[in-house]
Amino acid sequence: MEVLTTIVAAGSFSAAARKLDLTPSAISRIVGRMEGRLGVRLLLRTTRALALTPEGEAYHRACQRILADMAEAEQAVTEAASPRGRLRISCSIPYGSLYVVPLIPAFLALYPDILLDVSLTDSVVDLIEERADVAIRVGPLPDSALMARRLGQSGRVVVASPAYLARHGAPRVPEDLRHHNCLGFNFRRQRDGWPFRQGDEAFELPVKGNVEANNGETVRRLAVAGLGIARLGAFYVYDDIKAGRLVTLLEPFNGGDSEPVHIVFIGGSTMPARVRLFIDFLVEKLGKPN
Repeated sequence: MEVLTTIVAAGSFSAAARKLDLTPSAISRIVGRMEGRLGVRLLLRTTRALALTPEGEAYHRACQRILADMAEAEQAVTEAASPRGRLRISCSIPYGSLYVVPLIPAFLALYPDILLDVSLTDSVVDLIEERADVAIRVGPLPDSALMARRLGQSGRVVVASPAYLARHGAPRVPEDLRHHNCLGFNFRRQRDGWPFRQGDEAFELPVKGNVEANNGETVRRLAVAGLGIARLGAFYVYDDIKAGRLVTLLEPFNGGDSEPVHIVFIGGSTMPARVRLFIDFLVEKLGKPN
C-alpha cells in the first residue's frame, strides 16, 4: 500500500523507488503482485505518463485511509495518546474574535501539545493553497469537495450610527427605509430586499443606497462611519452595538431570518486526530444559535 501511494504521489516508478530506497524493478514486482492478488489492473503505464485505473483510484483511496489510520495508531501509542502538531485555522475577524479566540485557552488546556496557527482574515481562503486545516464560513456554502459541520447560525439586525441618525432621523417602520441610504452587497443573495415581519405578515422591502460591497466587514465599517443604514449578521456588529457605535433599528419588525455558520475542512476519515478534535470541540461549544 505504501508503494502504491508513493508511486501516485511521485508520479513514476523510478521516483517512487528513489524515495523508498528500492530499485525500479522491485517497485514493479510489488505492483505486479498486488494486481495479481486483487485480479485487477491498478495502474496504466506508458513511456510518458502513469495513471490510476478506476479500480486503482478506489484502492488508492482505501490505501491512503488505512495508512493514515495506521500512522495515527502508532502515534497514539508512541506519544501516549497525546495529539500534537500544527493546526491551521482560518476565520473571519469578527466571528473569530467574538467566538473562536475566547475558546482557545480551553482547547489548549485539553490538548497542550497541539500548536494552533490562527489566521483571522475577511478574505475567503482556499484551504489547499493556504494549507489551512479548517475554516469557518458564514452564509450558504457553495458546492465544493470540502466537508462541513454546522456550528450554528447568526441572526441579522438593521443598524446605523448615532451620527447618521442625528442627520437623517431614525426609521420608525420599514417603509421609512425608502427615504434612507441603505448599504448593500454587490453579489447575488437569497433575497433581493430586506425581510420584515408585521404581526403575522412577512414581507420583503426593496432598499437603495449609494454603496455596495462584497463583504460584511466593509459594510459594517461604512455604517460605523455614518454613511447609511446596514443589515448585517448580529455577530458582525455585536461589539459596535455594545460600544454605542451602532444602534439597532426596527427590532419589532425583525424578519427573524439567519445565516448558517459552518466549519469546513478536507479529508473525512483521513484527517489527523488534532483536526477532528478541534472540529468536535467547536461543534460542542458553538453548535447552537448565535
